[in-house]
Amino acid sequence: MYKPRPGIDIIGKILDALYAHNPDALFVMSLMHQYEERGSLSKKQLEGLLSKAQKAKEIPQSWLGTLEAIILKMPTRYKSTETITPSPIYQKEEETGNLIDGILEKYPQHKRVLFLRAKYDNHEPLSADEINELKKFTKLLVGNK
Repeated sequence: MYKPRPGIDIIGKILDALYAHNPDALFVMSLMHQYEERGSLSKKQLEGLLSKAQKAKEIPQSWLGTLEAIILKMPTRYKSTETITPSPIYQKEEETGNLIDGILEKYPQHKRVLFLRAKYDNHEPLSADEINELKKFTKLLVGNK
């Protein structure tokens, strides 16, 4: 149950007036129930209530203006139309993979290069020193191609 706020409850008054106008309206009854339970209505529900209230002649224009102001004050939530696919955090560099493959072709048991290969395969970024180290190994072990 909600605690009523001090002041004039325009939404409650509009709901009561619409219920008195047409007691069989399911939409108004469901809005009344939710308003009594939660103490508030969503922006879409308030817009629906406003459209119903504008059709009834008994409701004063000042109440409708206040309801419109309440609706305009509420935030509008937009759903994105396009799906967002997350891009991978780390992009593998082809050049680094080629350096590692070239060294491991000639020396498949090279421990440091195997370590760097494991890092590369696990999508962990290689530091600039490690890439320079791979280039140095390529020059020394494989030779310039």
